[in-house]
Amino acid sequence: MRLSGRVLVAIPAFIAVMALLWLVGGWWRGGPLQSAHEFTVRDGSTLTSVAGDLSKAGAIGSSRDFLIRAKLLGSHDPVQAGDFKLPRHASEAGILDQLQHGKPIRRLVTIPEGMPSVMVYERLMAEPLLTGKIAIPAEGSILPDSYAYQRGDTRASVVKRMQDAMTKFLSVAWPQRKPTTVVTTPEQAVTLASIVEKETGKAGERRMVAGVLSNRLRIGMMLGADATTIYPITKGKPLGRMIRESELRDPNPYNTRAVAGLPPGPITNPGRESILAVLDPAPTKALYYVADGTGGHVFSDTLEEHNRNVAKWRAIRRARGE
Repeated sequence: MRLSGRVLVAIPAFIAVMALLWLVGGWWRGGPLQSAHEFTVRDGSTLTSVAGDLSKAGAIGSSRDFLIRAKLLGSHDPVQAGDFKLPRHASEAGILDQLQHGKPIRRLVTIPEGMPSVMVYERLMAEPLLTGKIAIPAEGSILPDSYAYQRGDTRASVVKRMQDAMTKFLSVAWPQRKPTTVVTTPEQAVTLASIVEKETGKAGERRMVAGVLSNRLRIGMMLGADATTIYPITKGKPLGRMIRESELRDPNPYNTRAVAGLPPGPITNPGRESILAVLDPAPTKALYYVADGTGGHVFSDTLEEHNRNVAKWRAIRRARGE
């Protein structure tokens, strides 16, 4: 049976139309994802490896077809490493654009100012998308901040970034210290700043507290900070009870109510502002401070004045039924 000339002409045209529909329709048509899906592009991934992973995840029908369409119709920009949220029925065109130009999911682990290293450790170990084990970081080595991470990052790599951030900050802050600072090394600055961090929760008081503690160190007076006394007991966690008299008298090197000078190391991870406060303490003659009932402190130059302020604070506590 011989085909007419019209039929012979129509066959290639039909094939061309079908190929065009396969190419364009498959590129823009909604894909097989039945619900939104989180997809990870690993570091060093190529478009070919990503296509295979997309096929395994059920986001595309065929990795081969996807690669052909991507090379003919898609951008030639590289895919980004990171986690991406692919919407339900995402098209191949939409998926490639998301992986090339979209914003990866941003995950953050936040270390607040004054968080001790044992709690930094617990926070990182509780992050289910991080991998690997770590030891408790050295106290004072972590710079409090929010740190981004991706699924599968190691906890060790996150700790290193936190510690590198502290090292970098100190390298900039230390050369800018004022002549009035009492500390002589960056390590001492972090140690004293960790006490300032624990002694006041008010940002506006940091330099004043640093000034008082600096004055005490200059004259050999004990710092008298309860937070240092607690540290050997809890490693920086809340004590949850009153400090015992025996603990206040214990002559361990962290007990600044029994031993003069700085403790042997930091008692928490101080933030930038507390470190800067130590490097530029407020000019003051004050040697004492006590809580004022509002979350802050009242400062005094003499013991007589301080005792009056302590009496006022005790009266406030009695009125509150404490």
